[in-house]
Amino acid sequence: MSAIFLICPVRNASPEATERVKAYVAGLESGGHRVHWPARDTAQDDPVGMRICVDNASAMLVASEVHVWFEASSQGTIFDAGMLFMALHLGFEKRVVIANPEAVAPTAHKSFQNVLLALANGERP
Repeated sequence: MSAIFLICPVRNASPEATERVKAYVAGLESGGHRVHWPARDTAQDDPVGMRICVDNASAMLVASEVHVWFEASSQGTIFDAGMLFMALHLGFEKRVVIANPEAVAPTAHKSFQNVLLALANGERP
């Protein structure tokens, strides 16, 4: 059993994407994992967003794994991935899993996709 923080789109997520993420979370939880899913587990009523960022960072730091549902158009996903990068850079040990690997193709140039793939392969900043 692992404590998992899930980076994923929340604000402006399509209903279809939300259903796919919900099914992913259900699968993890049926396997006995504890999942922090921001859409469900982080209060989204912060009009600025600062508390949301702090709450997500706090939950991410105590998780043993961070799963990333990558959607390049999601600002929150990119921001949370940056927080993951910083946590790893500061020495926090986290297993990184790409939840939707079909959405993360390597690029020939520097990109968030390449960074995410490197982190999921165990490379650390």
